[in-house]
Amino acid sequence: MPSKIEDYGLIGDCQTAALVSREGSIDWLCLPRFDSPACFAALLGNDEHGRWMIAPTEKVKSVRRSYRENTLILETEFETDSGRVRLIDFMPPRTTEPDLVRIVEGVEGRVSMRTDLCIRFDYGSIVPWVRRRDYGLRATAGPDTLDLHTDLELHGENEHTAGEFTVEPGQRVALTLLWRHTHEPPPKCSDPVEQLEGTEHWWRDWCEHCTYDGEWREAVMRSLITLKALTYAPTGGLVAAPTTSLPEKLGGVRNWDYRFCWLRDATYTLYALVTGGYLEEAGAWRDWLMNAVAGTPSQTQIMYGLGGERRLTEWEVDWLPGYENSAPVRVGNAAAKQFQLDIYGEVMDALHVARRYGMEEDENAWRVQRALLKHLENVWREPDEGIWEVRGKRRHFTHSKVMAWVAFDRGVKGVEKFGLEGDAEKWRNLRDEIRDEVCRRGFNKELGSFVQHYDSSEPDASLLMLPLVGFLPHGDARVRGTVRLIEERLVNDGLVHRYRCHESLDNLPPGEGAFLLCTFWLIDNLALQGRRDEAREIFERLLSLRNDVGLLSEEYDTNEARLLGNFPQAFSHLGLINSARNLTESDGPAENRADGEDAN
Repeated sequence: MPSKIEDYGLIGDCQTAALVSREGSIDWLCLPRFDSPACFAALLGNDEHGRWMIAPTEKVKSVRRSYRENTLILETEFETDSGRVRLIDFMPPRTTEPDLVRIVEGVEGRVSMRTDLCIRFDYGSIVPWVRRRDYGLRATAGPDTLDLHTDLELHGENEHTAGEFTVEPGQRVALTLLWRHTHEPPPKCSDPVEQLEGTEHWWRDWCEHCTYDGEWREAVMRSLITLKALTYAPTGGLVAAPTTSLPEKLGGVRNWDYRFCWLRDATYTLYALVTGGYLEEAGAWRDWLMNAVAGTPSQTQIMYGLGGERRLTEWEVDWLPGYENSAPVRVGNAAAKQFQLDIYGEVMDALHVARRYGMEEDENAWRVQRALLKHLENVWREPDEGIWEVRGKRRHFTHSKVMAWVAFDRGVKGVEKFGLEGDAEKWRNLRDEIRDEVCRRGFNKELGSFVQHYDSSEPDASLLMLPLVGFLPHGDARVRGTVRLIEERLVNDGLVHRYRCHESLDNLPPGEGAFLLCTFWLIDNLALQGRRDEAREIFERLLSLRNDVGLLSEEYDTNEARLLGNFPQAFSHLGLINSARNLTESDGPAENRADGEDAN
């Protein structure tokens, strides 16, 4: 059985990532990029579906682990009766092919160790052809080859590769795994110690740009590092998470592939990066965004591949039982073909934010924005699948209409504040029309609250965005009523659920954990309303849900006290960064996102 989700640490090279358990096992790794088929897939199956274990051979008394300060270098220290040993895991940032480096370092006493390597390409389905080499071994299956470089003596055991060794204080044993296309020549293996030093310097140099210096700097810095690790460096795209099919309910079917780039992440990402001091990454994300949505506006998708790919065909990996038997395991995401109105507001807002923070203007950005608004003029009245990508019938989701309002509002501001060319009068009229309709059809007078969709009596956590995007001021009685209803119906043990799941809405069995990003949105609303003590209390609670190395998944099961969903989740870490600023800065993202009092 795989470890609990919260027992994993993340390593990566800004093109792919691996999950390392507290026991020293790499249970998930896709090569050469996030969305490639996995060669270590024990996370979603069992040990025979691929993993790489390095651990003491004797009983472990205690395990301590941490990241080296301001890096993504993971150190796991095992203590046994014989002594202590440190396992150092990292992936050097790269420009070409990936390296995965594992260094075992003796700390105290003399500890016996074992490495057990089980490579299984194509999500655990293909056993490679393994051959000895003077540098270690080579494993090949079709187009994929892995070369393991080490001085250890290795031998085969039941289609695994194993090796035993001992380490004493100061002694280091290194193992480096390199991926390549089979038809290409073997890459040169760099010195592991030099790679360790270079990786440490690279991350620390990057961290020096962080401008946040509030009381939660450590948490914010770890979240920024996590976002950087989830960035696909060649294009600037940001994956929602490096995993697929980690369940929203143990044993359930709400299991989705998150190794893609969602447009709605754009605004949150840009805020977190530009306010954190990372204009270069924000610019790269904007470039990815522009390239992805370029083309006919009617063909704009809600998500794309790492390089802007549009075909994200969803299929089920039927030979993997799923995390703790949570089937099916899905690859690809059919939601890519959904119609979601909110993406237009998110794209417009993201680029508006970029201009506000002084990012150099992209010559194509405004042209693309005007084309999107032209298309939105014709489609904003239509029902959609909404922010939560329900797989039931389309509805007039209130949040979707609000984000259509955001799109036209930011278009008007582009003309008024930045002197860009456009029909501000038409957009202003459409903005007013949408707002009137939302306030008339999306507001339930009996409840005193905005509701999930027109003619509904159910709340939805996405409505916490209304004051955050400037649709209504936070002091408006309708906003306060909405927050109150969400607190009454969607909050469990202090954490917010997205909505009350029912099969008629999304054609899926009910049941999922509390959604961490929504809880951060509640914090932002409480802070705006002057309920700062409550907001801080919830924020501290969320910090306590991070695992021992500061990582969060998408959701949390308050009954089982466990993290749920894909891990680590960019949304959760974006929310942490923004809420930390909202609680420590007078003009945090919740105060200034709408860009001025005229948004009301």
